[in-house]
Amino acid sequence: MQTLHLHSSGADVVLLQEKLKALGFNPGRIDGDFGPGTEAAVIAFQKSEGLLADGVVGTKTLLALGFSPAPGAVRADSVLPHITVSSVSKLFPFTPLDNIKKHLPIVLNALKEKEIDDRNMVLMALATISAETASFKPIDEGKSRFNTSPGGRPFDLYDFRRDLGNQGPPDGERFKGRGFIQLTGRSNYKNIGNKLDIDLIEDPAVANKPTVAAQVLAVFLKDKELAIREALLENDLRQARRLVNGGSHGLDVFTTTYRTGENLLTQVIQVTLVKELH
Repeated sequence: MQTLHLHSSGADVVLLQEKLKALGFNPGRIDGDFGPGTEAAVIAFQKSEGLLADGVVGTKTLLALGFSPAPGAVRADSVLPHITVSSVSKLFPFTPLDNIKKHLPIVLNALKEKEIDDRNMVLMALATISAETASFKPIDEGKSRFNTSPGGRPFDLYDFRRDLGNQGPPDGERFKGRGFIQLTGRSNYKNIGNKLDIDLIEDPAVANKPTVAAQVLAVFLKDKELAIREALLENDLRQARRLVNGGSHGLDVFTTTYRTGENLLTQVIQVTLVKELH
């Protein structure tokens, strides 16, 4: 079965409506037209199953309903063909072009491997990099009044942060922010390292290697994918940023990059469609 959404019609919609009704999510009249009633029933079903409640019947929703997705039936198309060094450089106007050329393919490949290469998640990744490491390269966190006490050792304010899993000196400096996403704290290094089968506790500096940093970014976003998608569905960029950063640090930069990327992608995709029609 192909992806279904508002205004879809036909035999597949009839099957969808019948399945929803059988499961207790009444779409109204079984007429083969994907209207507001069917959309509401789909959203209710998605919420019940812990899926993104966007009303679109893509791969995950089809599987949850017991249908077999047709080849290529996905919730959102990959935008990777539209993401180029030239387009991304417009989102990072003050970033050395060489950094984008070197690291963009690595980041995009990591997102593709985690199947989060649709428009929203790619823009989420790029906006996160913009807010965390505007140079578009993995970097160490710098000292600030938020992580280092007056006259204290570097990152001593992190040493006993239980929320980060730190256990005292030298954990603060050892597990300071690194990479594209500024991975911070013993717990995060351990959790992400386990998922990548890399011992980031023994050698935390590995998190700054470009390939590893890109994988860390992708895994972190994948872990929070549902919550991030829900925030973006509600157009709540503050919440999307909070899910990654834990606060609103860099929100202005994050928002500007995300919105600029939205507009740019829309223009690029429209131009591509016009060329294909001719």
